[in-house]
Formats: sequence, C-alpha cells, structure tokens
Amino acid sequence: MNQAEFIWMNGELVAFEDAKVHVLTHALHYGTGVFEGVRAYENPQGQPAIFRHDDHIDRLFQSARISSLEKGISMW
Repeated sequence: MNQAEFIWMNGELVAFEDAKVHVLTHALHYGTGVFEGVRAYENPQGQPAIFRHDDHIDRLFQSARISSLEKGISMW
C-alpha cells in the first residue's frame, strides 16, 4: 500500500510523518469521536462537486449531539 505524502490534520495539510496524536488522547482510548465520509467528484466543467454535502454535515452534527460532543465540534 502506498503512503500518502500529506494528510489533513487539525485544519491543515501536514506531512504524513508529522501527523501525530498524543498517547493520552481521549478519543484514541475511548472512541469518543465522530466522523462522516464525504465524497467529491469532478463535474462536467472539470470542477470538484461534493456529493450530498448537506446530508453528510447533518449526519456529522447529529452523531456529535448523540455522543454529547456538540460543544467540541470544529469544522476546521
């Protein structure tokens, strides 16, 4: 498997080898995090188009509310 050169972390692209989390990160130990996979495709004009963006964001925020994480939500 090929390793990515960069990865999105805390609102910015960082070198893959520099993307680290602290060993005591709560989400790492207890699974207290939420995520939503968002897909983007190229439209006929050659620009990216996000597939059902509003639905994905709604599910993300709903998952955060259910998990009592709504105060810690950061979009970027």
